[in-house]
Amino acid sequence: MKRKYHFRTFIPVELLFLTGIVFILTGCSGSGKKPRAIYADDTLTSGTIHISADESFKPVIDSQIKVFLSQYPKAGIIAHYKPEADCIKDLLNDSIRMVIITRGLSEDEVKFYKDTLEFQPQFGQMASDAIAVVVNNAAKDSVFTVGDLKSILDGTSGYKYKPVLDGITATSTVRFMLDSVLRGKPFSAKVQAATSSEGVLDYVSSDPASIGFVGVSWIGNKEDSVQLSFLTKVRIAALECSNCDKETYVKPYQANIALKKYPLRRGLYFVLKENYAGLGTGFMNFLTHEKGQLIFSRAYLVPDRMQLQVRKVSLVMEE
Repeated sequence: MKRKYHFRTFIPVELLFLTGIVFILTGCSGSGKKPRAIYADDTLTSGTIHISADESFKPVIDSQIKVFLSQYPKAGIIAHYKPEADCIKDLLNDSIRMVIITRGLSEDEVKFYKDTLEFQPQFGQMASDAIAVVVNNAAKDSVFTVGDLKSILDGTSGYKYKPVLDGITATSTVRFMLDSVLRGKPFSAKVQAATSSEGVLDYVSSDPASIGFVGVSWIGNKEDSVQLSFLTKVRIAALECSNCDKETYVKPYQANIALKKYPLRRGLYFVLKENYAGLGTGFMNFLTHEKGQLIFSRAYLVPDRMQLQVRKVSLVMEE
């Protein structure tokens, strides 16, 4: 007689017996290696998990979590906002199910985590972001080349600006500026370290001689009252276009990020430490499908999992 079982409602005794044998054999093995993956009672839409996210994306990730939880009231997602390097370390933290950072995993990291966790974490790009350059409202200059920024950061510039970042080490913004702008050169001793992206904006708003670097999600959403208050205190600088036929300066608007015209672009990635259909998988599905992608779009990031149309328009002035 053919038996039918319903997932999560009935487990055959034979399966429980075999599972017990597997656990006994695993516990008696000489390796003593314990898998870091912890199976919990969460599902795709219920339970509670902890995630670590790059602090420079706090506004948009807060929005994503708020909407997700409004749809799935039995779910709980507790976000810990940290410098990127600390988020990566959290992949070895049993309590952290997902990290959200500005890069994927290298081949060596995939091998390491596969050996350590006994399975391969999933990762992928969800959206494209940019680092915005902000100056005080009283600043004389608000147009720069990447070369100008490089010289400001390494201390060789004729500009008298004091550069301000969300830290000196460990953050994604710091890593990007060191790797993509300074190309391995060290920061000047003049570089100032704020404790957060909000701290950068506060510093620049109070010091006309400063220039700050923050993720665009902190100043891009004009529907956010907090970000609108920031924009009354600072100005967003324009940078020389990296993909234009003639000399043009552009701001970190969505179209300029999508068309690779704005030079300080970076990706936004998830790394999921889950090998079953738990709440981390449910939240990842949300982030990479329509509703989550629309939230990225409203935050003025470029959604990478849905098609974004950029249209040219002509303005005709009537007399």
